[in-house]
Amino acid sequence: MTIRLLIGCLLLMGHSYIFSQNYKISGKISDESGVGIPFATFVLKSAVDSTMIKADITTDDGSFILEMIPSGKYFAEASYVGMTTNVVKSFEINNSNFTLPNITLTADAKLLDEVVVSAQRALIEVKADRTVFNVQGTINSAGENGLNLLRKAPGVLVDNNNNISVLSRAGVLLYVDGKRIPLTGDDLTNYLQNLTSEQIDKIDIITNPGSKYEAQGNAGIIDIKLKKDKNLGANGSVSTTYGHGRYGQGNVNANGNYRNKVMNTFGGLGYNGGTRWNEMIFDTYQNGIRLYEVNRSSHDYNGINGRWGTDFFINKKHTIGFLVGAQYNETNNTNNNKNIISAEATPAKVDSILSAPNTSESKRNQATFNINYAFESGKNKLNIDADYGRFRNEADNFQPNYYYDPSETDIISQNITSYFTPVEIDISTIKADYETEIFGGSLGLGTKFSNVSTDNTFLFYNINNGIKMRNDRRSNQFAYKENVYAGYVNFAKNINTKWNASAGLRVENTDATGDLTAYTPELEESPVDFNYTSYFPSAGLTYQQTPEHAFSLNYGRRINRPDYNVLNPFREQLSELSYSKGNKFLQPEIVNNIELGYTLKYRYSFKLAYSNTSNQITRLIGPDEIDPRAGFISWDNLATQKLYSANVSLPIDITKWWNAYINFSVSYTDNQADYGDGRVVDVQAGSYNVFQQHTFDLGKKWKGEISGWYSGPGVWGGVFIYDPSYSLNLGLQRKFLNDKMNVRISANDITYQSGWSGVSRYNGQIGYGGGNWDSRRASISISYDLGNKNVKSRKRSTGIEAESKRVGS
Repeated sequence: MTIRLLIGCLLLMGHSYIFSQNYKISGKISDESGVGIPFATFVLKSAVDSTMIKADITTDDGSFILEMIPSGKYFAEASYVGMTTNVVKSFEINNSNFTLPNITLTADAKLLDEVVVSAQRALIEVKADRTVFNVQGTINSAGENGLNLLRKAPGVLVDNNNNISVLSRAGVLLYVDGKRIPLTGDDLTNYLQNLTSEQIDKIDIITNPGSKYEAQGNAGIIDIKLKKDKNLGANGSVSTTYGHGRYGQGNVNANGNYRNKVMNTFGGLGYNGGTRWNEMIFDTYQNGIRLYEVNRSSHDYNGINGRWGTDFFINKKHTIGFLVGAQYNETNNTNNNKNIISAEATPAKVDSILSAPNTSESKRNQATFNINYAFESGKNKLNIDADYGRFRNEADNFQPNYYYDPSETDIISQNITSYFTPVEIDISTIKADYETEIFGGSLGLGTKFSNVSTDNTFLFYNINNGIKMRNDRRSNQFAYKENVYAGYVNFAKNINTKWNASAGLRVENTDATGDLTAYTPELEESPVDFNYTSYFPSAGLTYQQTPEHAFSLNYGRRINRPDYNVLNPFREQLSELSYSKGNKFLQPEIVNNIELGYTLKYRYSFKLAYSNTSNQITRLIGPDEIDPRAGFISWDNLATQKLYSANVSLPIDITKWWNAYINFSVSYTDNQADYGDGRVVDVQAGSYNVFQQHTFDLGKKWKGEISGWYSGPGVWGGVFIYDPSYSLNLGLQRKFLNDKMNVRISANDITYQSGWSGVSRYNGQIGYGGGNWDSRRASISISYDLGNKNVKSRKRSTGIEAESKRVGS
């Protein structure tokens, strides 16, 4: 009832002020070649007394928008370091939004000779609808992959199974360059680990997306933006990184583009390889039995990836383009799993030891294709995108089980098995988004269709005397098909000079089928069908008390549909006594999110959030129903999950040569479920996380960096309570050869305390566990810029500096 009342109030407020006389001024600042200038300053002044009304900093493409401008006569000034100031002559706002003609700035030779400053962005930028993590703003990103970078991003947590959460909310939707990546579980982990920091420009974290975005993903959206040069002519860069911890890892990358006034073609190619390592130890008590499990894994990997795209500027109104991408990697895995079995009453007296020296070979390849069209004319914008993705993975696993006597000298019994798991995923989408200005506000309309088809085969073999025999009682095939039909409408309007309201509604129809085909007829089961229509309202209200004090209130309803990994009932095992499986009867979870935000001086951000989720999809650890010694990980729906969280983001300029960024988050989780037969989840846990980065200008082009995080105790999944952990990182950077060559040296997790540990209690099983991976590592990264920039030198204010210079927004 409270949520419905909030939505109603916001919608009513927006309607009541629909004829308010406040408007927008928009435009673009470009150089002499017509290329937009990012971080240029636009200042609006009154034509009556020359007082400053508002100011803005241009975006990456040189555009700007000033909102909540009353009718009247104005003039403006546009400026940029190293370029002459352009004064825009008097113009009048008269009962409509106003678009200025393109503003051109010319190079000032005298200023250019005096100012030679390289581009530098802040580590974190806090914007109205998202938080931006600038990967190139940190020295300690050198040698990292996409997954490890997310561990450093503000408000993001990656757990012991590489599941990603934002503001402690699970169910994140991952995008790359605005395109959804339809992978989950190990497939997503592998994809992220094959993206290097040298390929990534920035990461957008959107915690409460509006109706324009698809409703999937309870925690919102993480959009990884890859590097793409916007300068005219031919430009590019090459880079290489090598890091060594327990084992070595390295990568080589090249990016380039050619741009003129009619087209921009761009691409990149990368190679990465090395060895990853991880360890897990669990001490589990169930059914009067103690199992002490040690699992050590190493992964030798090699991978290549590439992308190529082109945008054709037909004229000022029409742009068409395409983008293709591909990735291929191979991994050889060695996994040594050992279970020491004893009675719970006499744990020191060993009954037997199960040894499972597993090996596997996996291959993953993917190809993605996009064509797009953009139209922009005055108040009207139209974007159309069509995408297709083809993903093919296969893994061949050898899984022996040897039971030894307590001295581990004689084999008591053995069961040698293997399994082959090819996976085929195809995803197709087409969407259209239209925006226009009407009734003094902005109206958005759109539609989208998506089709996901997955075919998962599980072939299980028993091996006797070296001869493989397929076990048809354990082999099966799982096919999952999902169609989603969606449409949305969204309206936003400035109520007056202080208030802004927005409201939207997205409707999605889901038609999905999960079909398990058994190889033994008596094990055949009926398909599981889903067909439902869901409504996802969103609403927002912002209040600009003064130019330096802004408040926001946002509400959104979202869904998290179970994916093929958690639905798939295949049994993947480390040994006969330790395995995981999916649950094809999972229901989609629905979450209602409310966020209250406050921004001070365009720099300091404070946020309170509340989430209430029904049918929360969660990971459970429990005992096997048949074998009293075995334990497994599975998935089920919680009845409810309530989550309270807060986040503080503080950029601080301590001195001229020392600046810092501090992010602090705290959360409280309440998980509830009753599955009958004593299987109850009743878990409450608080958690907190602190991230700090300190950057020092050491002079003579040297920069130093100290960063780290501390994570307090909390809950993963439904029942695993984890202990505190932390990481400390050091970095050093210098530029050479007229700032074209950048050398970065970093040491990550130097105290080696970023591992995890904790306890799980569920259904009579108690498990104490912990693990580590190759997080302690020293790396060196060298990058070199190629080509000639169209402007001799541009000083880009950092995101923090740009925001602090604003007078109004």
